[in-house]
Amino acid sequence: MTVSIITVIYNNARTLEDTISSVLSQTYSDIEYWIIDGGSNDGSVEIIKKYEPMFEGRMHWISERDKGVYDAMNKGITRCTGDIVGMLNSDDHFTSNDVVERIVNGFSEDIDAVFGDVHFVSNANPNQCVRYYSSAKFRPALLRWGYMPAHPSFYARREVYEKYGLYSLNYEICADYDMMVRLFWKHKIKYKYLNFDFVTMRTGGISTANMRNRLKISLEDVKACRAYGMFTCFPMVCMKYFTKVFEFRFS
Repeated sequence: MTVSIITVIYNNARTLEDTISSVLSQTYSDIEYWIIDGGSNDGSVEIIKKYEPMFEGRMHWISERDKGVYDAMNKGITRCTGDIVGMLNSDDHFTSNDVVERIVNGFSEDIDAVFGDVHFVSNANPNQCVRYYSSAKFRPALLRWGYMPAHPSFYARREVYEKYGLYSLNYEICADYDMMVRLFWKHKIKYKYLNFDFVTMRTGGISTANMRNRLKISLEDVKACRAYGMFTCFPMVCMKYFTKVFEFRFS
């Protein structure tokens, strides 16, 4: 079973090597790795070229302008050939060397997608967990409250995208949330939660950059739910921010 991993990048040479190295070190060997670069000019392409021979034909990449992160993800999905597809952001890396192997073992014939947990670290101390996001309590009905599985831990069969579509470019920040509502609520795909930590993420992503982005996220969450016939409202999706306090780790 081939696993296609897609990394989208634009001018993120600072962390890209950690991302690529974590893919290269996986114990599961049947990996097809796609890097979709948005035309970086900070040395990212040179890093990609440096690592390409180490994958012995399993790495593929393009570097060209795109319409944003979700357009780049779509480019990766349409190009990959694996049985299972997942995303690994260029700020992130796999938490352990056996993550992909455990993902593959989690799939059975009746399962369309799996997901698990992720944790966040600060740039100042990459070895210290500052937030742990568990997907354990996810149920499709909770989407109306703004709660979804950790997207960096989401792996689906490629035919799921072929049947139900790619990431919508009608969202600035929340096309991943739109995808989750579409798949879990509208199309009721079969899923399994895997109880382990998939990905180490660095804090400071676009979704948590400032209050304006948090407001936009909530508005786009409402838009996505209503697009697929799920009732929600602005106060309901904002409730997720009250529960996030329990995810943080204080030393």
